[in-house]
Amino acid sequence: MTKLTRSTETDTTYNGWTNYETWVTKLWMDNDQGTQEDWAERVRAIKAHPTYENPYMKPERRIVHEVTEALKDAHEEGMADLLESGHLSASVYADLLGSALGRVNWYEIAEHLIEETE
Repeated sequence: MTKLTRSTETDTTYNGWTNYETWVTKLWMDNDQGTQEDWAERVRAIKAHPTYENPYMKPERRIVHEVTEALKDAHEEGMADLLESGHLSASVYADLLGSALGRVNWYEIAEHLIEETE
C-alpha cells in the first residue's frame, strides 16, 4: 500500500512571484487591456490623493498599503459576485476560491503596479 505524504518543501515561488496564486492573478490583470488600464488609473489616483493615514509609515509605504487594500477588496467583491450569480456562495467552490485568493500576495502585486505607473 502506498502512503501519501505531504511535501516538506517550503519554496512555493512561481516564475519569480511569491506563489502561483500571485503570479496567475497578476498575469490575468496584465492580459486584459481594460483591467490593466483600470488599475493603472486607480494607482495614479491613489498616488495623487492617498487617503490612508498612518504616522508611523513613510508616504510611499502608505500608498502601497492603499493599493494593496484596493486590490484585495476588488478581487473579493468579484469573487462574491461570481459565486452569488451561480448560487454557489456556500459551497466547496466558494471555499476553494476563497482559499486561493487568500494566498495571493496583494502587497507584491501592488508594488509592481506602482512601479509600472511611474
